[in-house]
Amino acid sequence: MKQTGYKMKEYGIPTKRYCQTLDLKDDPELISEYRKRHTENEAWPEILQGIRSVGILEMEIYILDNRLFMIVETPFDFDWDEAFARLATLPRQEEWETYMSIFQVARPGATSAEKWRMMERIFHLY
Repeated sequence: MKQTGYKMKEYGIPTKRYCQTLDLKDDPELISEYRKRHTENEAWPEILQGIRSVGILEMEIYILDNRLFMIVETPFDFDWDEAFARLATLPRQEEWETYMSIFQVARPGATSAEKWRMMERIFHLY
């Protein structure tokens, strides 16, 4: 699929995009398990519901070797800090973050907002 691109959903409202990066530990077994935990059958339903409940329209994670790249699509009036502060309080979120830290290069106990580093857009073509 990566050579043909990925279909994007249209929401009919103004949206904005956030891009973040995070490295996984450079261990093929851990990377394989991380990929498995993000499949449709393995992702925790409470986590997916929480992401939606804070206003995120779409979230995608891409991988190259041990580097992750995440795209988050939101309504134009979305407040990132407020949403992720609320997300951190939702059911099983802390448990999920603790579990994911096994795979990620991040400080133990870090929240999602602390682990994922926001990227700066340096080019665009519309």
